[in-house]
Amino acid sequence: MNEKDFETQNRYDAWEENFYRTGSTRPKKSNSGLIAGLLAAVIFLGGIATVLGLLNIRLFSFGNQPKNDTSVAFSSKDDKPTQAEETQATATATAPLELNQSPASVENIPQEGGLSLQDIYAKAIDSVVSISCALQGGASSGTGVVFSADGYIITNYHVVENAREISVLFADQKALPATLVGKDDLTDLAVLSVQAEGLVPAEFGNSSALRVGDAVVAIGDPLGVELRGTMTDGIVSAINRDVSVEGRTMTLIQTNAALNSGNSGGPLLNCYGQVIGINTMKIGDYMSNAGVEGLGFAIPSTTVKEIVDQLLGQGYVSGRPSLGFEGQSISTFDQLYYRFPKGVYITEVDPNSDAAAKGIRAGDILLRLGNTRITDTDQLATLLYAYEAGAQVKLIVYRNGQELTLQITLDEAK
Repeated sequence: MNEKDFETQNRYDAWEENFYRTGSTRPKKSNSGLIAGLLAAVIFLGGIATVLGLLNIRLFSFGNQPKNDTSVAFSSKDDKPTQAEETQATATATAPLELNQSPASVENIPQEGGLSLQDIYAKAIDSVVSISCALQGGASSGTGVVFSADGYIITNYHVVENAREISVLFADQKALPATLVGKDDLTDLAVLSVQAEGLVPAEFGNSSALRVGDAVVAIGDPLGVELRGTMTDGIVSAINRDVSVEGRTMTLIQTNAALNSGNSGGPLLNCYGQVIGINTMKIGDYMSNAGVEGLGFAIPSTTVKEIVDQLLGQGYVSGRPSLGFEGQSISTFDQLYYRFPKGVYITEVDPNSDAAAKGIRAGDILLRLGNTRITDTDQLATLLYAYEAGAQVKLIVYRNGQELTLQITLDEAK
């Protein structure tokens, strides 16, 4: 078989399956003629477009001429700008920016009979401290207020919650370790103590004397210690504002003084430099996802006095309910690995509690409180706010593959 017959019998069409084209081995044909023709066509079409465009402009200008003759004045080369125009052009081109001598700073008195903003700051700043906490796997920070010369400090409970170590930084840059004297999560207040004497206590005023519109200032550490001692001013926007936070209702002072993360635990001061509230939250902080401004809240000083006096006197607030045990949320990993149900894993039981007397053990998993299914510790704390010490509650716990139903009496949290 000759070469031609072999090619005829073994020819494949380009679109047949399993046909792979590797390209021709023949020299490529010259395409210069085709390219030249395309260039000529482009040039020709471009010339036609240009002519049509010019013709269209001319026709448009003729068709839009005003019916009445009007004269338009054009300045000739001999026309000269006026002196004012020359002055303006020269000033725009050459005049430097000048700073005039400013008058001396004046006292800013927020309302009649009050102190200036500068005097309020000078009076209060030595009583405002920065608080830093070491947590398990993290850190937190906030602000505090010195209320006794022998080392007692007020702050928010959420600032020192779950803190393993607490450090207090004073206005003179001295840092001291602090211990937790008492806490009350219902009102978000805590009392700390440091080993020090001769501190400068803040002056506290009576928040019941406040009126909407009264001038106030806040001092604290917005966004952390780097901006410590920041003061912002505003007014009292509302009084006795009920705000629901994580299942508990707090009656607070509303203010438009700027508050940010880190201001928590710091003072809200009236125009006399008296602490009339402890800043606790703002809308858009941990309370809400809404990104709004001018909605800050402080715990009234009347509430602060009631809680702090009990924390100092007995270390706890009377009437707060307790289940009698501690627990932690169960992670998804632990649920899958150990085949645990979702709930609160009980880590420690108070031997003197009614829960211990009724048989609750460490290692049990709390599934229900009353008729509510429990999924984590935050939900449990929220539900507990609805009860008082001494109330009877039903618990369902999981132990060794079985569910147990128990009836316990809530103890008083201490």
